[in-house]
Order: sequence, then structure tokens, then C-alpha cells
Amino acid sequence: MDTTTAARRFVRVWERAWAAHDVEAILELYSDACVHRSMPFREPHHGRDELAAYIRWSFASETTTDVRFSEPMVGQDGRAVAEFRVLAEEDGRPSTLAGCVFVRFDATGLAVETRDYWHSTPAYVPSLPWQTTA
Repeated sequence: MDTTTAARRFVRVWERAWAAHDVEAILELYSDACVHRSMPFREPHHGRDELAAYIRWSFASETTTDVRFSEPMVGQDGRAVAEFRVLAEEDGRPSTLAGCVFVRFDATGLAVETRDYWHSTPAYVPSLPWQTTA
């Protein structure tokens, strides 16, 4: 699978599955031996089981209102990056999470390495500069 196809599939599935808290759909995007890093100083999650535990923990106190991913930017050697924005309620309070995900895909289109950088604010921020406001 070419990187552009894999990256577009990755953001489409993440967008839909995050909104539905569908952990299984997200896990299907990753190789069994994937490595996921969420923020620079956290320990990485190795393999689908550790990734699944992290995603379930992340979703536990979140009620998702809206999830948007940018069109991925595709580079060399199976790498891509995309921005995301999530409107949610965290423990009943409004929250916006915005960030980006860096992905490296294998030849079959599965994510073998992902790295997230994000920030949240305790308010709804309905759009970001890369989103159209039509």
C-alpha cells in the first residue's frame, strides 16, 4: 500500500473511531509490534495490547463531541503527519484537544510507529487554522 493511501485511511479511521470510542477499529491500523509515543516524556506503548490499554484509559473520562483530522502530509520512507482537533467533555467540562500525529507505515499500510504531540484547553475551540469554516 502506498503511503498516501495508508495515511488517508489512518486519519479517516481515527476520526470516525475516536468519535465512537471504537478501540478495535483503531487497533486495526497498527502492526502487532507497533510503538506509540504520546507526548515526549511519557514511556512508549509497545504492541497493540499496550496501545489498547492507553486508548481505553484516554477515552474513559471523555465524552466526544467532534473529531477532525487534517489531510495528511506525506513524506518519504512511509512517513506522514496530520493535525487533529477534538471537542469533548472531560469529567463533564468542555475541552478541546489539538495536536498532531507522526506516523511511519510498513509496506502493508499498517502503522509501525506513531508519535503524538498535543495540548488541551478547558473550553471549546470550534475550528483551527487548517480547518475550513464554510
